[in-house]
Amino acid sequence: MRRLIYGLTAAALVTPLVVGASVATAPSAVPAAEIMVFYADGGQRAAIAAIEAGGGRAVSAEPKLGYVLAKGTGPAFVDALGRSEAVVGISTDRAIGFASAALGARGRIPSAGPVGGAATGSLGLEGRTASAGSAELEERSASRGRTEKGARGASSSPLANADGRQALTGDPGLPVAAGQGSAPAGDPRLSADGGPGSAASDFGHSTVAGPGSAAGDPGLSAAGGPGSAAVDRRGDSAGQAGGGAQLAGVVADGQLPDGSAVRGSAAEPLAARQWDMRMIGADRANRIAPGTKKVLVGIIDTGVDGKHPDIAPNFNRELSRNFVTDRPNDPKGQPFDGPCEYKGCKDPVDVDDDGHGTHVASTIGSPVNGKGIAGVAPNVQLVNLRAGHDSGFFFLKPSLDALTYAADNGIDVVNMSFYIDPWAFNCTSNAADSKREQLEQRGIITGMQRALDYARSKGVTLISALGNGSIDLGNPRTDTQSPNYPKESSRTRKIDNSCLNVPAESKGVISVSALGPSGRKAVYSDYGIEQTDLAAPGGDALDGTSASPLRSILAAAPKGAMLRDGKIDQNGMPKTASVVRDCHGSECAYYQYLDGTSMAAPHATGVAAILISRFGRPGEGGVAMDPAEAERLLYASATPKACPTPRAYVYDYFGQKETHTCEGDEDKNGFYGRGVVDAYRAATLSP
Repeated sequence: MRRLIYGLTAAALVTPLVVGASVATAPSAVPAAEIMVFYADGGQRAAIAAIEAGGGRAVSAEPKLGYVLAKGTGPAFVDALGRSEAVVGISTDRAIGFASAALGARGRIPSAGPVGGAATGSLGLEGRTASAGSAELEERSASRGRTEKGARGASSSPLANADGRQALTGDPGLPVAAGQGSAPAGDPRLSADGGPGSAASDFGHSTVAGPGSAAGDPGLSAAGGPGSAAVDRRGDSAGQAGGGAQLAGVVADGQLPDGSAVRGSAAEPLAARQWDMRMIGADRANRIAPGTKKVLVGIIDTGVDGKHPDIAPNFNRELSRNFVTDRPNDPKGQPFDGPCEYKGCKDPVDVDDDGHGTHVASTIGSPVNGKGIAGVAPNVQLVNLRAGHDSGFFFLKPSLDALTYAADNGIDVVNMSFYIDPWAFNCTSNAADSKREQLEQRGIITGMQRALDYARSKGVTLISALGNGSIDLGNPRTDTQSPNYPKESSRTRKIDNSCLNVPAESKGVISVSALGPSGRKAVYSDYGIEQTDLAAPGGDALDGTSASPLRSILAAAPKGAMLRDGKIDQNGMPKTASVVRDCHGSECAYYQYLDGTSMAAPHATGVAAILISRFGRPGEGGVAMDPAEAERLLYASATPKACPTPRAYVYDYFGQKETHTCEGDEDKNGFYGRGVVDAYRAATLSP
């Protein structure tokens, strides 16, 4: 990725570097890499001198964030910079934030097996490959943990390390749901066509027919045989919507909030599937405080499908920006983003080739328009601030640019469901890291904190996912995932509480843990009394006696990404239970079930948008609110939730057990923070 800024952002974000009367130049005969050199307060000139002394040249500067973009050659150049007292951190062209690698690759969890509950296959958490009957925990790996006003750390959980982390002791060797595509070969869960091989363990491929669909459509696509009929593994029916159709099938887990039979809604055909919105009262809040177009919500993610029928009415194309240039291969020549689809490898601002950002945007602000679902704040404007690659990685430069742009263009609140790679946990002086690696991690910590501070100073409320490592972020010990770019670069290193997950543990960020439909903390969700600020529904396909995608979060999905990933066929029919098709006349749109703290954070972002809509003062672009006040109101409107009894909560799934201990009291604890976000209370709260 060349660190370039395009369009209208160039003037706003990067200024030509003028030292005296000219730009410093010292070109090398060997092609030079671009490096961000973060300098100490007042240290710009000294940093430039160090760049020149090392044989490099300064290209431009960003005084807002205190760095110089330089070009230099080889490790010796970086080493020379590291010897300057003016240089506080360096970031080379490295990946920053893995968005959608399979959680199976980061810490495996069994999925539902055949009817009866035997553990077979992998639960496609945090990956694009949803296993049979499981939703994807398509969490940008926001391995989040912020400090409760201080530095937090990495993790060390038996279930996971860093963002998904280590396999459980006794893990039966589950297939890894790597990248996109269908289930691993030999997986007994879902076959490509739902025929033999999907059998009893198939949850059924869902399609929802709205007005204008073929008469007699039973709500299930072809090939949904005996195992996929009206009743799914968890007790919810794979119901049809539209016209209030209802399918029977409440079984073992009927006590869960989403356990009732599916009933369609005349207003939003898939609303009955949104247990998450009912949990936080968003369905009621929509009727009295749906938000206002004066509120701008920034989605810092992999992009947003601005043409999706259930996003387009609220999508602000004019303000949206793409700060990422796709790269086909990584430095080792391995496939990274894949072939470029557009000139210059630059996707338009209304494209999301991954699907994660579209899901996040939909949860926040899908409109009430008689199609699909409704978001938490269905009247707000959605602004795509793309900083993530098609492959799900987030580079530091685009992430900084997205935050700076949000600050300078009146964005009211941003959702950050990612973490900054290549280091799942950034340590400033870890003995396990080389000097160059320490400088890089310092650059990530410093650069992001400065960008976050700048955005917050300009009125941007910052909300992030907590992370999917099943980690007690207050007691980190091992990181096995870093550095994760290029491929096969990671190693195991010991870490401690001084190591930070960024932006999860950066100051000024509101961190959100994930809940399953029963209201418990999701098994994959990170936690920690110092890190968790709020809780929100993020889905948990394992929150019951078997696995079901209907316990996950349903939101919009780009058709192109679904087709590329093999989740729909060439005729547009879903090939996995994690995808739902909603048709109105000749227009069909797609939705997918995903799990993750990435799915929890946008619920909190939507509630923040409601509060800003109600109580914001006139400001740039419409309304504005001090982030500190938005944070106060979020906490005031949340529903307090105490730790479970006993505090050492045991997750028992398919014969395996994992214990997470909740610290704190009802006012503030490590599982739920200051409480579960509540859209209805936000809509009715008195100032």
